[in-house]
Amino acid sequence: MIEAPHYSSAGAKRDANFALPADYFDGTVNEPVLHQAVKVYLNNQRQGTHMTKSRSFVSGGNQKPWKQKGTGRARQGSIRSPQWRGGGVVFGPTPRDYRTDIPRKVRQLARKSALNARAREGALHVIERLAFRSPKTAQLAGLLGSLGLDGRKALVLTAGHNPNAYLSGRNLPSVEVMAYPEASAYDILWCEAVVVEEGALTGVMPEPLAEETEAEKAERTEKERKRRPAAAKPAAKAKAPKAAKPVAKAKAAKKTTAKKAADKPAKKKPAPKHAPRSPEGKKGSK
Repeated sequence: MIEAPHYSSAGAKRDANFALPADYFDGTVNEPVLHQAVKVYLNNQRQGTHMTKSRSFVSGGNQKPWKQKGTGRARQGSIRSPQWRGGGVVFGPTPRDYRTDIPRKVRQLARKSALNARAREGALHVIERLAFRSPKTAQLAGLLGSLGLDGRKALVLTAGHNPNAYLSGRNLPSVEVMAYPEASAYDILWCEAVVVEEGALTGVMPEPLAEETEAEKAERTEKERKRRPAAAKPAAKAKAPKAAKPVAKAKAAKKTTAKKAADKPAKKKPAPKHAPRSPEGKKGSK
């Protein structure tokens, strides 16, 4: 019987180890099957969109560069030939599908072998429950730190669909969180340590978490309130000068305009070129 270290949901180690199910963890590791499963997985990740231009795809070369004989040079039929600079590529890659199939029982055997390999190395940890009321990256990071997995590639396997645990580990580059049935042999071999929720091995799904008590809610609110002022102070200091600048500029511009207006002499109205004649003058002229 293979055993694994057992931890509480807070990360405290239990006195007794967890006995892994004997029907699945029998200690056998089939390396050829593991190699086949990894090769199939990597093949299926390839897009197969690579392509080079053969001579049929290169533009130009509609006629012979020079005549066949009499020039002293080698005969050439087209400048699209591979020996020409800018010509086509010989036997280059073309778009293709790298999809490879693997029998279902071989895939299951590879997954079983990968889990047995991690269990034999002592890199499989069983935790009672992943208790996440909301997505908290710090909570998951602290839990992995209490297991001694800081800075190591870790695969966290949940008993069922746990969106809060998944969102908590999404921002950690060395942590992958997924449901226990979804893990493939490649995922298990990729990581350095596997953390499995106890319900995934026993088949007993954990009960939903109880709602937050008033004391827990008040404590969480108080912690969030203490974080906010420290983050808001630099922003307020940075914004104050920006708001005052337009007002100072407007006042300075107003003063300059008033000063210019005071210094500038008043303009005199130009006298009319021809003064209008009086009606008496017109009569006397007649």
